[in-house]
Formats: sequence, C-alpha cells, structure tokens
Amino acid sequence: MLLCCRRFRNALVRANYRNYARNIEPEFEHLEKFFRNLLLGETNELKNRYLIISAPEEFTPQADPTSTRQVPRKLIPEDTFCQKLISAIGNDPCSVKTMMEQLKLSDRKNFLSNYLNPAIKDGFVRLLYPDSPRHPRQKYLLTVKGLAAFQELQN
Repeated sequence: MLLCCRRFRNALVRANYRNYARNIEPEFEHLEKFFRNLLLGETNELKNRYLIISAPEEFTPQADPTSTRQVPRKLIPEDTFCQKLISAIGNDPCSVKTMMEQLKLSDRKNFLSNYLNPAIKDGFVRLLYPDSPRHPRQKYLLTVKGLAAFQELQN
C-alpha cells in the first residue's frame, strides 16, 4: 500500500512540475497510467526512474541564469599559527603545557594570544570542559572543523 501511495505522489508531482527557465513542462502520462492501473485493471509499468526529468538537449547549465557556482569550502585556516596548533594537537586532547612543548614555545601569554584563543574563536579548537575553563585537568581538542583541517594538513 505504501508503494502505491508513493507512486501516486510521484506521478502527481511530475504532472504539476513546471520550470520555465529549463523549458520543462508538466507530463500527465504517468498519472494517467497510475489511474488506468487502478480503475481499469491495466498493468502499465510504473517505476520512479521513468519520472526523472531530463533537461532539453539545447539546455546547458552555463546558460541558466539561476545557477551559481559554488565556492569551495575552506578547511585549512590561513593563519600559520593556527595551522601549527592544529598539527600539534592532532587527534589527542592536549594541555596548554603539552602544546607549548610541541611548538617549542616558552611564553604562555604569547601562546594564548597568538595561537590558542584565535583557534578557539575560529572554531578549530574546543575545551574539554567548556563549563569550567580553569578546570585542573583542562585539555583542548580539535572540533569537527579542526579535524577536517588536520586531515587536509596531513595530505
């Protein structure tokens, strides 16, 4: 029964779909076949692949004024400090001391202002205990965005 309802819905959508920009007009033949099967007992083949709309051959996507080119997602941050920090953290949570050792830095204030805080602000790094920033066992780890940038930096 569910399959029958889905086929009816798809045929109904195809019978009402119109796109002037691509010169696509509604087609009622699928809806007609559905009703012929239902009311007259015919056995017309009803498959979703027959409902796929193909643009006319003279249509080219470059000529379509409604389409826009997508901007590629930028995974790697432009800031080299942030890149170094992402590489230092990697897949394991790290404390501030551990990150500073891996980056061979000694000034904590400089590390926080140039490396860690911008990376947190840009969404690449997060706190393990976000509700208590001064937690005694506080560590920092990469967000999903940070992990994606880490993978890009590895390649």
